[in-house]
Amino acid sequence: MLGFVHGWLIKFAKQFENIVVICLKKGEYDLPPNVKVLSLGKENKVSRLRYLLNFYKYIWNEHRNYDYVFVHMNTRYVVLGWPFWRLWHKIISFWYAHGHVPLMLKLADRLADVVFTSTPEGYRLPSKKLKIVGQGIDIDVFRPAADRKAAGGGTLKIMTVGRISPIKNCDILIKVARILKNGGLEDFIIKIAGAPISKQDVLYLNNIKRDVQRYKVEDKIVFVGPIPNKDIPGFYQKNDIFINLSDTGSLDKAVLEAMACSILVLSSNDAARSFLPSRFIVDKTNPQDLADKIKDISRMSDLEKTNYEADFRKYVTENHNLEKLVTKIAATYEAI
Repeated sequence: MLGFVHGWLIKFAKQFENIVVICLKKGEYDLPPNVKVLSLGKENKVSRLRYLLNFYKYIWNEHRNYDYVFVHMNTRYVVLGWPFWRLWHKIISFWYAHGHVPLMLKLADRLADVVFTSTPEGYRLPSKKLKIVGQGIDIDVFRPAADRKAAGGGTLKIMTVGRISPIKNCDILIKVARILKNGGLEDFIIKIAGAPISKQDVLYLNNIKRDVQRYKVEDKIVFVGPIPNKDIPGFYQKNDIFINLSDTGSLDKAVLEAMACSILVLSSNDAARSFLPSRFIVDKTNPQDLADKIKDISRMSDLEKTNYEADFRKYVTENHNLEKLVTKIAATYEAI
C-alpha cells in the first residue's frame, strides 16, 4: 500500500545530504547510503507503548542529523514530536491528502511550519501554511508500454487498483459488468486489483463475490489480488481503461499513475473534474452512466485514443511529476 514511499525516498536522497526515516513497520528496501531507516517495531509485534518510546528515542538520538521534519499523513506524529522539535528549532512540516478534516489535522496545522498537499481538494482546512505541490508520480517508472498494441488486442481490458473497501465502490463494477454483458459489449474483462484490510473490508469483498454470482458475470470479473508496488506499472500497461470510483475526497494517486502510463481513465473523483474532459467523468451512483462511458471509449478511433493518452501523460508530467514535487519541497524549506 505504501510502497511508493520507497521511490519518494530515492528522489529525496538526491536533494538532501542526510535522511533519517522513522517508520511504523520496516520491510525490505534498497535505498541510497545517505538514508537511514529506523522502525518503531510493528514487524516485531511490540506494544504501542514501545512504539512511543522508540519514537522519542529516535528523534532524540538523531536530532543533530536533521534540520527538517516531514511527516507523511499521520498527523499525530506532529503533535507528539512538536515540543522537542520546536525546542531544537527544527522546521516542522507534514503531508496530508484526504477529504476528511479530523481534529488531529486541525491541531497539527497549528503546530507545523508548513503543510504540503497534492491538490486543493486534498486539504479542506483553510490554512496560510499550505503548499500545493502535486501528487508525486515517478514518470520514469510509470510510463507507456513499449508496444501499446500489446495492451489492447481484441478484448477491452478494464481495471481498478486499490484497497478493496466500501469507500472504493468496487461493487458498482459488478453492476456495470452486467449492464455491458446484456447491452451488446460482450468482449471485455474487468480486473479488480487489491485486497481488503479491515474486517469490514473482508465482509464487503465477500458481498461483492456473491454479487458476481447473482448477476452471472463470473466470466467478466477477475479478482487479481494485491500487486506489489514494483509490479503496478506493468499491470497498468497491460490494460485499456482505468476506473476510479473512490470516496476519499482527494485525488487518488492511482488515477495519475494510470494516466502517466497513457491509460484512459474514468473517474468520479471531485479533484479529477478540474483536468479530465467531461466524457471521462462518471457518476459513481449510476452504473448505467459508467457503462455508457465505457462504450463511448470502445467506439473511439485509434487516433482519438492516442491523442487522449498523450494528453493524459503530458498532464501528469507537467503537474504531478515526482522530481518537481521534491524540488518544490526542498525550495520551501530553504525559503523558510
